[in-house]
Amino acid sequence: MNIKTLTPLAFFALLTLAACNNQSSNAETDVAIPVSVEDIKPGSIEQTISTTGTVTASAEAILTTETSGDYMLKVNPQTGRKFALGDKVRKGQSIIELKDDEYLNGIGLEAKKLSLQIAEQTYQKQKSLFDKGGVTQSELSDAEVSLVNAKDSYELAQIQLGKLQVKAPFDGIITDLPTYTPGTRVASGTKVVSLMSYDELLLEVNLPEKYINDVKRGQAIRVMNYTLPNDTLQGQVSQLSPAISTETRTFTGKLEIENPDLLLRPGMFVQSEIILDKKDSVVVIPKKVIVSNRRGKMVYVVTQGTAEEKQVTLGYEDNDRVEITSGLKANDRLVVKGFETLRNRSKVKIIK
Repeated sequence: MNIKTLTPLAFFALLTLAACNNQSSNAETDVAIPVSVEDIKPGSIEQTISTTGTVTASAEAILTTETSGDYMLKVNPQTGRKFALGDKVRKGQSIIELKDDEYLNGIGLEAKKLSLQIAEQTYQKQKSLFDKGGVTQSELSDAEVSLVNAKDSYELAQIQLGKLQVKAPFDGIITDLPTYTPGTRVASGTKVVSLMSYDELLLEVNLPEKYINDVKRGQAIRVMNYTLPNDTLQGQVSQLSPAISTETRTFTGKLEIENPDLLLRPGMFVQSEIILDKKDSVVVIPKKVIVSNRRGKMVYVVTQGTAEEKQVTLGYEDNDRVEITSGLKANDRLVVKGFETLRNRSKVKIIK
């Protein structure tokens, strides 16, 4: 269209329309974008390694009978009923007793006890006479040999008698208890009870070789399980292999987990974090607010109602947060919501 052919009225209308469009465009660019901000406060963050695995009991045993006899399951003094699956037992506590009168008679415990008492009396008498010159050294030695033999014989009888009792070798919990009719004869070597101790658990993990010089014995760990969302257990690195697997490029670590309330059970699948290092009083922000561009990583901070781009350098990270080693400082007003549509120098309106 040739502007010279326009009438004065049409020319005026065209100018008015252009002015309105320009005002509308300026109004759009002046609109403040709503954002939420948080003042940056110094915090702490850890460098960790996350790994997973299945926990095992720190001690377990399958107990068998050491001799034959008539089976009898004993009463648990803590519950007032016979021992059952899940019952706690103490080290040395008798769980099962075998009865065999013929075996008892063959041991002859009472006779051996009496022989020991006689041997002790004889030795003391000979020793008293020897001190007064009444017997020779040879006679005293003979009395001492008889005493030693009597002690050995009595102790052996006690060991044989103990084979009629199936006792817990450690503090633990009954995890298997085969059923036998009371009074039924069971043979030597019969499996009668299984125990586990899991107030402390073990976890074997494979760690990437790049951490071979970072992971140390004694470093603290945290352990989580999906069935225990509100409980985190503590522990430490107990053993480390110095060798790298050529197939997996990993090395083996063994972790000890404190489980005093028995929240975790042997066989559970858990996630663990090995704490390599911790920093305090550093700038830490949520990972989700970081924007990536061709120049690297950046965030937005608000200054006098305007959003400003800040290029940042990252340090330690955890699942949700990251340390900022450069680009931000304490008390900067960090945009945590609404940053997706921002540009450098965008006008913003702060909302809750």
